[in-house]
Amino acid sequence: MARTIAKDHDKKRAQILKSAARVFAREGFDRASMTQLARECGISKANIYHYYDSKDAILFDILEIYLRELRDLICGIQIEGLNAEERLHKVIAEILLAYQGVDDEHRVQTSGMSALPEEQQKVLRGYQRDMVEFLNGIIAEIAPDVFGHDADKLRAATMSVFGMLNWYYMWNAGAGPDAREDYAAVVSKLTLHGVRGL
Repeated sequence: MARTIAKDHDKKRAQILKSAARVFAREGFDRASMTQLARECGISKANIYHYYDSKDAILFDILEIYLRELRDLICGIQIEGLNAEERLHKVIAEILLAYQGVDDEHRVQTSGMSALPEEQQKVLRGYQRDMVEFLNGIIAEIAPDVFGHDADKLRAATMSVFGMLNWYYMWNAGAGPDAREDYAAVVSKLTLHGVRGL
């Protein structure tokens, strides 16, 4: 007879993923053990195996859920009616706000994705690519004369913006919405006008 699924199954899986992200971010994916994950979750090791059959499966779920939800949020930002510069600022601010509270998942993304099989990495890179292309389009609108025929320069500019945003947590851990809005303004102005624009 098939085992019935508990009413709080999804909630427990989410709790396991959040706790595992904390362990993977702190210890590194390779060094983390299922025993450590169970301890962090406050459940038995056997109970974790009820939800996930391996550490790799946990890693993929952490990153798949995190990046898919982030992609959906960012690519779904309402920017109609805004000019190109306003669009840039809004998207940058929304990205920084979306990063709030997910520092562990963000660290795991940067350090652990390469541990997954190529097919799974391809899925995750697809989510990343969608976000890059969305921001790419906004930056291209700002200076079509600069980027119109230079895809490499456009990609470099886009990835530079993501670089400024992706490492924000390293020097401003726990920053709230106001600090994130302030930093979004800095990144927008740097992108649009360089340091003289600050």
